[in-house]
Amino acid sequence: MSKAGQIFKRLTPYNIKKGIRYLKHYGVRGFYARLLERFEEREVGYQEWYEKNKPSEEGLARQRKKKWKEPVTISVLVPAYRTPEVFLRQMIESVLNQTYPHLELCIADGSGENISVEKVVKEYQAKDQRVRYQRLEKNEGIAGNTNAAIRMATGDYLALFDHDDLLAPNALFEVASTIEKDKADVVYTDEDKVTSDLKEHFQPHFKPDFNPDLLCSNNYICHLFVVKRSLALKLGGQDPAYDGAQDYDFIFRCTEEAEKIVHIAKILYHWRVHQASTADNPTSKMYAFDAGKRAIEAHLQRIGAKAEVSHTKDLGFYRVKYQVQGNPKVSIVIPNKDEKETLKKCLESIWQKTTYSNYEIILVENNSTTREIRDYYQELDGKNGVRVVYWDKEFNYSAINNFGISYAKGEYILCLNNDITVISPEWMEELLANCQRPEVGIVGARLYYPDNTIQHAGIVLGMGGCAGSLFVGLARSRGGYLHKAALQQDLSAVTAACFMVKKEAFEKVGGFEEKLAVAFNDVDFCLKVRHAGYLVVYDPYAELYHHESKTRGYENTEAKKRRFQEEIEYMRCHWMPDILRDPYYNENLSLKASDYSLRS
Repeated sequence: MSKAGQIFKRLTPYNIKKGIRYLKHYGVRGFYARLLERFEEREVGYQEWYEKNKPSEEGLARQRKKKWKEPVTISVLVPAYRTPEVFLRQMIESVLNQTYPHLELCIADGSGENISVEKVVKEYQAKDQRVRYQRLEKNEGIAGNTNAAIRMATGDYLALFDHDDLLAPNALFEVASTIEKDKADVVYTDEDKVTSDLKEHFQPHFKPDFNPDLLCSNNYICHLFVVKRSLALKLGGQDPAYDGAQDYDFIFRCTEEAEKIVHIAKILYHWRVHQASTADNPTSKMYAFDAGKRAIEAHLQRIGAKAEVSHTKDLGFYRVKYQVQGNPKVSIVIPNKDEKETLKKCLESIWQKTTYSNYEIILVENNSTTREIRDYYQELDGKNGVRVVYWDKEFNYSAINNFGISYAKGEYILCLNNDITVISPEWMEELLANCQRPEVGIVGARLYYPDNTIQHAGIVLGMGGCAGSLFVGLARSRGGYLHKAALQQDLSAVTAACFMVKKEAFEKVGGFEEKLAVAFNDVDFCLKVRHAGYLVVYDPYAELYHHESKTRGYENTEAKKRRFQEEIEYMRCHWMPDILRDPYYNENLSLKASDYSLRS
């Protein structure tokens, strides 16, 4: 079906009503931005992609024939409550038709005097002994009913499953294979949504590997979630105090304790959308989003992090604002050659807008030729915390920054290009509060071109063959795929045009690699820091302009082209496994486009 045809197909009376709800909640501009997202090629082309990529009948038959040496039993937990019969039957059959046989389906039914669920389940029990059922004396809410299912379970692992959703036929096969291979404590998968009549799959959620900052921004793990039963029992199951976000709280507690967390990059869970579901109407269960906020706050308290949590306008997505501890010195290192007016604009934006005060500025002079800039240096040096140091060798971005940082007195280094200007007054506090976290090594910002389109919202490995920025050219008002451009998260790399790094982390990895004179030095540096055990965080609330031209041509001579190829070769020699599979980007997504398009 054509793109226009798919769009027209979705203009149903129900979707029109839904659109009116969204318009009231988000306003005209916000509604329009979300409408654009909904009709991007990734969305309208997903059904075709899904049909092409789902397992074949031959593949499923091969899975059913596999002989397992030491199979684990997976208990699928379903808290049921007055489930419509058609949904209930489809849910049960999606479990019993799994290609992995070593399972049990544990249904805890809180329907009360309504016995329609019990009738259907007992019909299936008569045919398949893997179905376990308990009728509860009263409805105890999702958490309480799930805990009843946990008490019924005898399996090695527990899988959380909503009573009106569907598992892909190979879901538990993939989970069991992952457990067998990786001895994981926690496993989660990709998911999509499906219409009530099961005719259309849409809104695929292609997830990264475990991403603690993204988890604090949104319950991106959600479905399918599988955890070792012994771990779940140790944690006491689900907490009814978080009903509405009980899975979110449970996922936090499980991942805090798990030694091995593995993500399967396959669509194995189908979240059914109907008028009563939060999947379809985000304003229908505000209590659930408030419970999600409390779940994040409880997690932060348990790990000893001082931060404030707030809702964003996109309900179910949150902002965690960490607090600066103490008053540490920040050393801002800015390389510069000529470009007096550009540098002046950068410095004045720092002085006029920055609310954090304990910083120094180290200007690294790099073979300027104009008298004008020399005079400006003399005017600046020694005033307003500015120090000018002189690099008299050939241009080498890595070496220049290493040289400038050698003069830094601060505990935190802020690398900054001379064509950056400040937008948000608390930008430095944002970067610093995150960088102070013991697990974090580097924090990057959200950068815009002067026309208010995105220049940088994090970097993906493998993009364009080596590495590339995300969401380039996206309007500042838009959040991109699942609001990723607007959410704090962990990534493999961020640009050194503006990032903060712990000085101890910088020294631990030996600074920037001077063999990378122009390109990829920041990516290489981020990878060294990440492999040293630190997180690299993208913080979209630190916003700045980057006056780099959209059409700037780096490689316009043969010598530059050769150098660029040599730098690509260096990266491939040193970081090929990361380039082939960025753990913070899903392998089903394109490496040719920066907007989370589907990989063709």
